[in-house]
Amino acid sequence: MHNLLFLKIYSKKLDQKKEVRWQLPECFDYLPPKLRLLRLDRYPLKYLPSNFQPGNLVKLQMQQSKLEKLWEGVHSLAGLRNMDLRGSKNLKEIPDLSMATNLETLKLSSCSSLVELPASIQYLNKLNDLDISYCDHLESLPTGFNLKSLYRLNLSGCSRLKSFLDISTNISWLDDIGQTSSKEIPSNLHVENLDELILWERVQQRTPLMTILSPTLTRLTFSNNPSLVEVPSSIQNLNQLEHLEIMNCRNLVTLPTGINLESLITIDLSHCSQLRTFPDISTSISDLNLSYTAIEEVPSWIEKFSLLCTLDMNGCRNLLCVSPNISKLKLLERADFSDCGALIEASWNGSSSDMAKSLPPDYFSLVKLNFINCFNLDLKALIQNQTFFMQLILSGEEVPSYFTHRTTGTSISLPHTSPSQSFFSFRGCIVIDVESFSKISVSFDIEVCCRFKDRLGNDFDSTDFPGYFITTKLGAHLVIFDCYFPLNKDNTFLANQFRYDHVDIQFRLMSDNSQLKLKECGVLLSKDGPSLDSRPLDYQPCNPNIPPGVCGDSIVERKSHSTTMRMMRMRRLLKKLLNY
Repeated sequence: MHNLLFLKIYSKKLDQKKEVRWQLPECFDYLPPKLRLLRLDRYPLKYLPSNFQPGNLVKLQMQQSKLEKLWEGVHSLAGLRNMDLRGSKNLKEIPDLSMATNLETLKLSSCSSLVELPASIQYLNKLNDLDISYCDHLESLPTGFNLKSLYRLNLSGCSRLKSFLDISTNISWLDDIGQTSSKEIPSNLHVENLDELILWERVQQRTPLMTILSPTLTRLTFSNNPSLVEVPSSIQNLNQLEHLEIMNCRNLVTLPTGINLESLITIDLSHCSQLRTFPDISTSISDLNLSYTAIEEVPSWIEKFSLLCTLDMNGCRNLLCVSPNISKLKLLERADFSDCGALIEASWNGSSSDMAKSLPPDYFSLVKLNFINCFNLDLKALIQNQTFFMQLILSGEEVPSYFTHRTTGTSISLPHTSPSQSFFSFRGCIVIDVESFSKISVSFDIEVCCRFKDRLGNDFDSTDFPGYFITTKLGAHLVIFDCYFPLNKDNTFLANQFRYDHVDIQFRLMSDNSQLKLKECGVLLSKDGPSLDSRPLDYQPCNPNIPPGVCGDSIVERKSHSTTMRMMRMRRLLKKLLNY
């Protein structure tokens, strides 16, 4: 088949341990000379056919092969753009690539027998992505040249690598100095265009950290670094930093205060077990992860974080109180305080009507709160003070007496004598039992269907989907949420045709997990609790193709961010894509 251009023999289950068996004849010694694409995953032989001419290749992919060497000599490889030999653990030598002047991507991760890269790599001036992660026998990279186009270099797991500094000064993405043999940030590291720096494990700081970081940096990641005790205040010079991740640095004690990194979007300080102070280095954060830290309170100045969307503080065993000012965060979507066993004070006292007045007309605010295993918290007070813009998931085995209508099972029937009102709303509570789950977490949706009836048997249905929930805990949980059924506009005709005097409320879990059981349910009518009058009358809980309030069957679309936040994130994403 001399004219064959594309040859791919591969297994879709390449990432699994299941054996892939090749059957090649003993006389196999030929590959078509015009091949442009060659993919032979788990190729079983030590060499490619000796007479193979790779001069027309554009892409060569031979992941997890048994190759020890590709070919002998120097070949004209002007068309080669992509070479992927990942997982070829027997590969001892990379061929001379001096003629591959258009090569853009070279992936050699987990080639654990590879000791060095050829000096011919200096001619690869179009190479932009070099992945040598987990080449754990690689001792050095060629020095004395500068790959002009290289922007992404992955060094993760190169435990014997001693030198790499001279390979390029144009790198934008560097991962990961901390797993090289020197275990320190080199003092002569100069990467003026660095965009992302990821430092794992035991990297040392003999050189002041901020003096070697590029002002263009947008992501800085430290992980498993016991030598990191404090973050210097000079971090304020990184005015383009968007993501700061300092994870599992068990000796980190302090963060700088009184600075404001205006571009910072996310902070992750999870598992920094000695950190006691709430971070105060930016007011533009949208995502804040402080899980498993020693922080003792959510301070009153939390209200400065006006763009905060998510707050994770699960496993903060020293946390005592959460300031009521957290209820002033208009964009907050989720707050997780599960397993905060010392927590004794938390409340959401903000007025839902006041909040609604300050939000755009098309905005619907909904906050999901997780207080599972917070056994010292006054849950009754928390529930009773909860506004109708919240959802709660708590530990508990029965519906609280606060709910005036309770029953075992999945449905409640109750009188309803206000057919003239424009909506029907209530607070719901269900008890679910998570008996087991095979994954890290279990997720489920809640469907609530109301069937309105009159004495003559006439009826019509309305459906709401009040929430999507996730839990990582076994046992019984209380899930508390609010439901809203508009009885106006398109369904006014139905409502006025008869005077319905009672309503059947059916609760249903929507989940793939058969070990998730709904045991009890309860209802608190809105006339018995806080008002829902501040919700917009055109709130749509149903599929837009179905008249509102009439047998809707799709998850509620709730606008979670303002237009400004959406545009800000889109601009940042577009910037990343353009740079890529």
